[in-house]
Amino acid sequence: MKKKKPTENVTVNRKARYDYVLGEELSCGMSLSGPEVRLIRDHHAQLKGSFVTIRKGELWLNNLTLGSEVARNIRLLVTKRQLLSLDRARQDGYSIVPLKILAGGRYIKLVIATGKGKKKYDKRRTIKGRDLDREARRGLK
Repeated sequence: MKKKKPTENVTVNRKARYDYVLGEELSCGMSLSGPEVRLIRDHHAQLKGSFVTIRKGELWLNNLTLGSEVARNIRLLVTKRQLLSLDRARQDGYSIVPLKILAGGRYIKLVIATGKGKKKYDKRRTIKGRDLDREARRGLK
C-alpha cells in the first residue's frame, strides 16, 4: 500500500488576507503542461499579482509567474455547480482570489476564495490588531 505524501504549500499569496475579507475557500485543479508542473514543484511559482476570472464558462488563473518567464494564464478545473456558485458571488460584488498552490501528492491544486476588498481604514485596523497581538505575546514571555 502506498503512503500518501503530506500536502505541501508551494506558494502562498500572503497579500490576499491583507487586501480582502475572505469568504469560503475552494480547492480546484489546474490544467498544466509538463514544464509548468516541474517549475511549480520546484517552488518557482508566484501568485503575487495574479487573479481569477470567468471567461466563456471556464475559470482562469491570470498572471501566474513561473520562474523567470512571463506571466501565464492557466485554466482551472472546477465542477459546473462550483462555477455557478463563484459566478453568483462575483455578481454580488465579490472577487475570486487565489490563496495558495498545494502540491504534495500526484496533483497540483490551487486554493481560491471569494473575497470583498478592504478599505484603507480596514487595513489599518488589521495592522493595529496584529501589533497589539504581538505586544501581548511579548508580555507573556
